[in-house]
Amino acid sequence: MAEVDAKNFLEYCGPQPGVKYPIQVLYCGECGLPVEYCENYPNYEKCKAWLEKNVPDEFEKLKVDKEEDVSGGDSKEEGEEKKKRQTRGGKAIMKTKKKIEPQGVKLWTQTRGKKKKVTIVVGLASYEIDLKEASKFFAGKFSCGSSISAEDEIVIQGDVKDDLFDILPEKWKIIDEDDIEDCGEKK
Repeated sequence: MAEVDAKNFLEYCGPQPGVKYPIQVLYCGECGLPVEYCENYPNYEKCKAWLEKNVPDEFEKLKVDKEEDVSGGDSKEEGEEKKKRQTRGGKAIMKTKKKIEPQGVKLWTQTRGKKKKVTIVVGLASYEIDLKEASKFFAGKFSCGSSISAEDEIVIQGDVKDDLFDILPEKWKIIDEDDIEDCGEKK
């Protein structure tokens, strides 16, 4: 790597020979960047169209420079395809959810503090029930707090386990009363 003389690096050398001052910079009407930087803009095709229409001489210069760069660069092989431009943010890969066979709903109560109890409901997600919607439903139905604490677990404040045996099959028809299991006290 070439060493830089620190003394001359920050020293002002005056106007450069061959440069006309003040320097006029041409800005793209599409992206608002100087035309040299349009290639970094996500909608580069629109910038090229604007340049070709409004400033054809600059467009030709950029086009010639690009052709020289591509032909002069020996790092790319002929058979290698050009990389596709990725837009800002990109496209997220959608993960497919596995079909889970419903295993039933399990209910627990757990003591919090000395006198407080909470009810824990596990297994609603296997019936493809939206846990957020179910949690909101329980909070409104029992006038209490309800939250999603794990991937397939809803915690309802209060001991409402007995009421859930009637409410779950009534609200969601795909849940049968026989599918609900009382697991007792959770430690």
